[in-house]
Amino acid sequence: MNVEKWIKNNCKSLKNKKIVISGATGGLGRQIVFILASLDADLIFLGKDYGKSDHLKNEILSKYPNINIDIIDVDLSSMKSVKACVANLKKLDKIDVLIHNAGIYNVPLVKTDVGYNNVFQVNFISPFYITKQLLPLLIKSENPKVIAVGSIAHNYSKIDENDIDFSTRKKSSKIYGNSKRFLMFSLYELFKENKKVKLSICHPGITFTNITNHYPKFIYAIIKNPMKIIFMSPKKACLSIIKGIFDDCAYHEWIGPKIFGIWGQPKKSKLKTCSNEESEKIYQISKKIYNDIK
Repeated sequence: MNVEKWIKNNCKSLKNKKIVISGATGGLGRQIVFILASLDADLIFLGKDYGKSDHLKNEILSKYPNINIDIIDVDLSSMKSVKACVANLKKLDKIDVLIHNAGIYNVPLVKTDVGYNNVFQVNFISPFYITKQLLPLLIKSENPKVIAVGSIAHNYSKIDENDIDFSTRKKSSKIYGNSKRFLMFSLYELFKENKKVKLSICHPGITFTNITNHYPKFIYAIIKNPMKIIFMSPKKACLSIIKGIFDDCAYHEWIGPKIFGIWGQPKKSKLKTCSNEESEKIYQISKKIYNDIK
C-alpha cells in the first residue's frame, strides 16, 4: 500500500479545523498527527509527558510551520487530572474533531481515584467522560466528529456486571478487551440518537507499537523483527483512524484493515460481536459511572 497515494485519494484539507488527540506521542499517534499536520489541521495534544509532547510539537512545526499546536497536560488514570483537562478544553472556541487514541494494555493494575482499575479508567472511563463533557462544545462546530480507537480484543469476552472492570481477571488481553468493549459500545449508544455530532470507531488491526512491547525482554527480542514483517507498520495502520475523520460509522459499524482485520487498506464493516441488548446494558452501566463521578 502506498500511503502517500492513499492520503491523496482519500483525504482533503483540514485547514482551520481544530483536532484534539490523546496519545499523540505513541507509535500510532505520532503517525496520525504528522498526517493531520500535512493536511493543515491545527492540533491539541492531550498527554501526561509534557516533554515528549513538546518535542513532537517542535518536530512537526519544523516541517509544517503554518499550523498551530497546543499541549494540555492530562493523566487519564486520574479523574482529578481529567476534570482539569476538560476545564481547559472548554475554554476553546471550538473543537472540530476529538480523537481518543491513548490506551494502556499490560500494566500493573492499580485502583484509581474513582474505584476502578487503571486500564478501565484510561481506556474507557476517561474518554467517555471527556466526550460527554465536550458535546456542547463539539455541537458548535460544523460537521463535528468523535473518533475512538477500538480493538479486535473487544471480542475476547462479554461484560460481567459482577466484575465491571475485570479486576478479578488474570489475563491482560481480557482486561484490555473489556475496557475497549465498554468504550466502543457505550459510544455507539451515546451517538445513536445524536444527529449533530458524528462518530467513527476505528481500529488499526495488529500493529507494531509501544503497546506490543510488554513481553519479557528475551521474548520481545525474538518476536520483534518477525512482527515488523507480519503486521502492518503504524504508518499504514493509522490510516483507519484517518479515514474515520472523513467517513462516519453507523450503529455497530467500524473502520479497520479489510483483510481479516489485520492487513490492507481501511474498510468500513458491520460488527456482529455484541448484541443490541448487551450494547444497551453497557451504556446503562456507563451512564451510572459517569453520573457517579461528574
